[in-house]
This record gives sequence, C-alpha cells and structure tokens, in this order.
Amino acid sequence: MGIVKKLDDIRMPPLIDHIGWRLWQAAQAWKQRFDDAMVAEGYPVFREARSQVLSALDFAGTPQGLLAERLGMSKQGVQQLVDQLVDDGYVERRPDPSDGRGRVVRYTERGAQLMTDANRVKRRIDRSYRKTLGPEGFGALETALSQLIDTS
Repeated sequence: MGIVKKLDDIRMPPLIDHIGWRLWQAAQAWKQRFDDAMVAEGYPVFREARSQVLSALDFAGTPQGLLAERLGMSKQGVQQLVDQLVDDGYVERRPDPSDGRGRVVRYTERGAQLMTDANRVKRRIDRSYRKTLGPEGFGALETALSQLIDTS
C-alpha cells in the first residue's frame, strides 16, 4: 500500500455526546430563530455575514480595528463588511478621538431602529423559551449558563 493510507483505514474514535455540543446546538437554534425573525421584520442583512459586525458593535461606537479582533477577521475583511453596512445606512464611520488615523464605527438612526427591533425579537424568543421551560426551568437555565460563563 505504500506510505499513503486510505481514509477508510484510519481508525477514528467514536464521537461522544457532551455538553459543549448541546450548548452549540442550542446557540445555533437560537441564532437561526433570531435571524429568521429579523428577516421577517424586514432586515434581510441577518441572512448575510455582515450581520456579525452588528453584534460586535458597542452602542457608543467601536474602533474598526477592535471589530476585527472581536470577530477574528482581517482588518480588510471587516472593512468590506462595514462598507456594506454603511451603504445600507445601518452604521457610519467617524474619526476616532483617541487615534488620529483610526475610525470608529457606530450605529446610525436606522441602525438604532434595527437594534430596537432586535431587542423586541429577543424578548419574544425569551417569552417562548420561558413558556417551554416554565418559570423555574427558565430561571435555572439562566443561572446555570451564568455560572458556566463566570467560571470560564
């Protein structure tokens, strides 16, 4: 057979069921539900990669370089996504007062309306989860997730 092994000859360990997988699935299900609702609200941007920028943006504005760090993307990649969001009217660039060469990305009035609508959708999803789990189950979930986050 030589030096190269066939893929079928490689013994793979069995995949295990674990909490990380369940957390990932739950997060993906929430995100899909949120994106679907935002598209239904008239924001098709939530079907595109550039919507990631919106979730990484602070309300007071965020330096574009920091957005690249938060998103784990190149500065050029983030610049392209921000350009598209500027064209859509959701964000604007302003000079960074702490860095003469830098730019801060911040929400426009249209972007603030998007965030208002997003908060309404998030509350609606929370109510649905609370109904599914019951008040005690929902509270226990919130507590457990907070504990996991705090110990990370």
